[in-house]
Amino acid sequence: MRYGAARYMNKAALAGIVMCSAVAAKAEPVEVLALGDSLTAGYGLMDADGFVPKMQAWLDDQGLDVRLVNAGVSGDTTAGGLSRVAWSLNPGTDAIMVALGGNDLLRGLDPSVSRANLDGILQIAQENDLEVLVVGMEAPGNYGPEYKAEFDAMYSELAAEYDALYFPRFFEGLMSVGETPAELRSVMQMDGIHPNTEGVELIVEALGPALAELVARASD
Repeated sequence: MRYGAARYMNKAALAGIVMCSAVAAKAEPVEVLALGDSLTAGYGLMDADGFVPKMQAWLDDQGLDVRLVNAGVSGDTTAGGLSRVAWSLNPGTDAIMVALGGNDLLRGLDPSVSRANLDGILQIAQENDLEVLVVGMEAPGNYGPEYKAEFDAMYSELAAEYDALYFPRFFEGLMSVGETPAELRSVMQMDGIHPNTEGVELIVEALGPALAELVARASD
């Protein structure tokens, strides 16, 4: 009888452990890898004022159970992102935000090369069954209309091809202030390339709903 009772208790305890494990598994936050360059990394800012901490705070305020991982590397191109995306993933990664291309523009790289790199990143995401948000970047007009058209279009076209979410441009939130360097001076750092704290806050407010949608997709 004692053996039988102990066996019953052990089974009950085991069932409880399994149930607790299942609840704990469901309670795990959605992990989103923010794959990007200096804009994602928070270049020139205090850690707490960078894009990822500010976006994490915004997502928290929405009541979303999500962990945003900063995979931004200053100076990185789409090629750099492709070279490191696979080893940046871990078993807990559920989704990726891809925000690359600014340094490709600064170097005047062929849009077809940038597109191939982004395509490679999305292929890896697909192979790992990860949801993706593609954040676009716009080329300046000084490269010519053909370059601009090809570069600007690759983000939306690749997002459609891979059934990924798409947000038109990282700097979307700054458009409420202006579009020219002179108009944007109040929300940019001295280099005119990276946003200051106020600029990051505007970027987060605009981009936040798209990231929230990514989290919702990854939670299904």
